Amino acid sequence: MEQVLIKNTKIVNEGEIFEGDILIEDGIIKEIASSISAKSQEVQVFDAEEKYLFPGVIDDQVHFREPGLTHKANIASESRAAVAGGITSYIEMPNTNPQTTTIEELDKKFAIAEATSAANYSFMFGGTNDNLQEILKVDSTQVAGLKLFLGSSTGNMLVDDPEILERIFSSTDLLISVHCEDEGTIRENLANFKERFGDDIPIQYHPIIRSEQACYLSSSKAIELAKKTGARLHIFHLSTGKETELFTNKIPLEEKKITSEVCIHHLWFTDKDYEEKGTLIKWNPAVKTQADKDQLWKALLDDRIDVIATDHAPHTLEEKSNVYTKAPSGGPLVQHALVAMLEAYHQGKISLEKIAEKMCHNPAKLFQIEKRGFIKEGYYADLVLVDLNHPWTVSKDNLFYHCGWSPFEGNTFKSRISHTFVNGTLVYKNFKFYDVKAAKRLTFNR
Repeated sequence: MEQVLIKNTKIVNEGEIFEGDILIEDGIIKEIASSISAKSQEVQVFDAEEKYLFPGVIDDQVHFREPGLTHKANIASESRAAVAGGITSYIEMPNTNPQTTTIEELDKKFAIAEATSAANYSFMFGGTNDNLQEILKVDSTQVAGLKLFLGSSTGNMLVDDPEILERIFSSTDLLISVHCEDEGTIRENLANFKERFGDDIPIQYHPIIRSEQACYLSSSKAIELAKKTGARLHIFHLSTGKETELFTNKIPLEEKKITSEVCIHHLWFTDKDYEEKGTLIKWNPAVKTQADKDQLWKALLDDRIDVIATDHAPHTLEEKSNVYTKAPSGGPLVQHALVAMLEAYHQGKISLEKIAEKMCHNPAKLFQIEKRGFIKEGYYADLVLVDLNHPWTVSKDNLFYHCGWSPFEGNTFKSRISHTFVNGTLVYKNFKFYDVKAAKRLTFNR
């Protein structure tokens, strides 16, 4: 029996912050109390020294690029970066090479993660115009959900046949997560700008090409279809203020059939940052205006938006340095997501309790993840110690991404992730990793 005792910490959990100790036994939280004494010398004791203890962050949308795109990233490298950022569980997307659109390819990814992942893991199964029979084979207790690209897909993953889309929505009990951008609108906008500029379109036109209209049109159609069919719908990475009007805060999250997510980059950057950052902050959907950012924050805080995620999607610097039409969209974020939100706490934008709700509790509720996302007796001990007053500056020397760059380079954060525990095992401490195998496959209470 392995026991770990974390003492003298400020626990952030379920809308409260309270001082206490936590005893972990064989990876499970055994006891939470104001004071716990080690009952033997074999108990591993950590003095938190008044640091804040969060549940491990659950990131519901990452692209770790394995298999097939491992020059950009892989499950081993990006999961290490994730635990360095306080993310102890992740859900990875299906647009790899080959794509995760068959049970065979899904099983291969689970095998890779079992062998190499530093954080707990699950995967989205990918939908296409022609794989409904494979979708129906997926065990909803073992897989996070179904991912549909209703815009900006790779390979053949754009689901653009309305009849097939409705058939998928009507046929599966999987949670359906969608990327919503209307391809017709984007193609028309892109053609107009290519006529003016050729391939070297100035990056500041990106949010005009991938416009508010494109996002809203696609999101509203997906919601209409979910209401018609009764499907359980989760809309990824909202980027416009207008889209926030589509969601409600009138009912508890557990009762919502239609939920939404916002990503770190849409809460942090605006279109004014393209001048400095260029294609490094080229994402789909695009980073948009200050007004959009303000409305996203408002909807996040009033609970119309349910989850904060990263959409971590690394590319090499060489790839990102191409002209507009050839520079891929996406960037690395898992290592800096929690500290970015803690920076927003320091700025008075959000409370620590709300950060835990949106990054830890709500993903667990929304995806019905078993025994994670909370600091509770009987739950897995996925825990993150945070020092709120230990400034550090992001540089290439302290990055763990395989791609070797970050849109936050040069930024000084006030807070630091000091310790990350995965299933009760210390896997990371102050920029140092421990070579232990602690991660587990996520399971779902459905």
